[in-house]
Amino acid sequence: MQKVLKKYFPVFAGPTLIAFFIAFLAPFVIGVYLSFSKFTTVTDASFEGVDNYIKAMTERQRFGQALFFTVLVTVVAIITVNLCAFGLAYLLTRKLKGTNFFRTVFFMPNLIGGIVLGYTWQVMINAILAKYGTTLIADYRYGFVGLILLMNWQMIGYMMIIYIAGLQNVPPELVEAATLDGAGRGQVLRHVTLPMIMPSITICLFLTLANSFKTYDANLALTAGAPRHQTEMLALNIVDTFYGRMGQEGVGQAKAVIFFLIVAVIALGQLYVTRRKEVEQ
Repeated sequence: MQKVLKKYFPVFAGPTLIAFFIAFLAPFVIGVYLSFSKFTTVTDASFEGVDNYIKAMTERQRFGQALFFTVLVTVVAIITVNLCAFGLAYLLTRKLKGTNFFRTVFFMPNLIGGIVLGYTWQVMINAILAKYGTTLIADYRYGFVGLILLMNWQMIGYMMIIYIAGLQNVPPELVEAATLDGAGRGQVLRHVTLPMIMPSITICLFLTLANSFKTYDANLALTAGAPRHQTEMLALNIVDTFYGRMGQEGVGQAKAVIFFLIVAVIALGQLYVTRRKEVEQ
């Protein structure tokens, strides 16, 4: 069987590897080169060294401000999304009526695009704030809260499904044994349930971290960075630099490379830490 698999491996894996090279690897390598170049199109690029990276870090580029706001939103979103998703999953794995209906309802927002969600939440929040004579973009704090609400609304249902899968795989005999030994619900949850669903926790933390960091469409539709770019996240800052400023394409590309490195390092660090917990358990 192994010989047959090795023989036909190129046939089945070849198209995927070719697509990966064309759609990801080649553009990534070209993008890294362009981050060291001055260009308006790919064909007129001229090597400039690290000038783009130096310019990207200046205060005028607002990269540091966008990074701080992105980290703040990501940290709060990771905590709120995962706590709410786990809480819902825990309730919906109990013997309650209509659990399948509620699972479907909570998952549905994940199917809606970020642009649609952004404009929808913008209208709803502005309708509430209008009673107090203000708007969503009058204060960055409103935009921050709006982004958190939107991201929770969008991601909780998806993470809930992952947590439900993990909870359903917890061996009932372990819970029963812990209960017979006198453990309460809180102790069972802490010492039995959570260690057993660490793979689900690893996946959910990774997805919420990556998706929160990369948020663009929801940020664009909800606040577009207003007021005064105070609610501008990194992805929006990069796109604005690349497409909104003439002659800044190289700086925008340098920001994109830095952005990739930041997300990759943080995500890999998170995976390393949480997977160690899985091994220990």
